[in-house]
Amino acid sequence: MRTIGLLHGMSSVATVDYYRRINDRVNELRGGHERAELVLSSVNFGVIERCVRAEAWDEAGQYLAGKARGLQRAGADFIACGSNTMHRVAPVIEAAITVPFLHIADVVATAATDLGVTRLGLLGTAPTMEQDFYRGRLERAGFTVLTPEPVDRATVDQIIFDELTRHVFRPESRETYIRVMTDLHAAGAEAIVLGCTEIILLVGPDDVPGLPLLDSTTLHVEATVQTAMSRG
Repeated sequence: MRTIGLLHGMSSVATVDYYRRINDRVNELRGGHERAELVLSSVNFGVIERCVRAEAWDEAGQYLAGKARGLQRAGADFIACGSNTMHRVAPVIEAAITVPFLHIADVVATAATDLGVTRLGLLGTAPTMEQDFYRGRLERAGFTVLTPEPVDRATVDQIIFDELTRHVFRPESRETYIRVMTDLHAAGAEAIVLGCTEIILLVGPDDVPGLPLLDSTTLHVEATVQTAMSRG
């Protein structure tokens, strides 16, 4: 089995979910007491949150690149960053390492292709919904990407940072997300990308029957496990 280098801590809520899911999936596939070979760098989310708010992307990139180099030195055969937002600095991370980097947006694009849809609604932090690094990557893969109206984008972002990353899951926020997803569906979205790794802890498929959800956490975890179990 190849050793996973997991770059996370963004937030610790999602990190716990990633770690559990990766190990449970390996055990499901291999049985017995089998678990993943994994090295984890759990970063200070306070640094990340400040960089995102200040748009200090150079600082964020150097910070995460250093952590990725540490994972490689610790024996990681490839790197997976469990934050959609911080793929904003993926090129800096990739330039800092010599092992492969598993890009979360590419995993989502592959799943959308397999689903046979072309119009995607995108939820996530403000940078993920608004900047080219994520939605542009999906568009270049052939998808039309729809995002909420500006006031709803601000609300979706606020719920992520003020609630989900603090392990707060309010029924009112769930209803807000359901409404926003329903609005995107009415605007033409054939599926919704949950482009933040905490969102699946708030809403799930049962909340929007008949509307496919492309959950970045589930998809990225599966791709990470399959990469770890491949021969490379």
